[in-house]
Amino acid sequence: MESLKVIDYMNNRPVLFTTQMSLTVALERLLQSRQTGGPVVNEKDEVIGFISEQDMIQKLLKVSYHCEDAAQVGDCMRTDVLSVDPNDSILALAEMMCGQKPKVYPVVEKGRLVGVITRRNVLDAIHAQILKCFQHPV
Repeated sequence: MESLKVIDYMNNRPVLFTTQMSLTVALERLLQSRQTGGPVVNEKDEVIGFISEQDMIQKLLKVSYHCEDAAQVGDCMRTDVLSVDPNDSILALAEMMCGQKPKVYPVVEKGRLVGVITRRNVLDAIHAQILKCFQHPV
């Protein structure tokens, strides 16, 4: 399992957000992508934050109650973002995910976003390894 790398299972076309993006636009993107969150990037594709479903809920309740679309991603994103390198081990990432860690990690190479990896992606990698372990010759 140590040879399985993040780059082999990451999503290299994740949904992205900017700080100035309207929260309602961000909600639409998030729902269409079926991701539980996504990186907030600047004009250089550097990760400057992360926004999740949980981060959006409180602000969106106010938006829906007052019918005002004044909230932006920058108003509720997190700036303490955990990220991984494309060459990191899936095994090491799986161990990190065992606690109360994020469900989605930005994959960053040389300071720039190259994708995201989710718990589902990690489970896909583990599943592929399990299938290899229990494959019987015919």
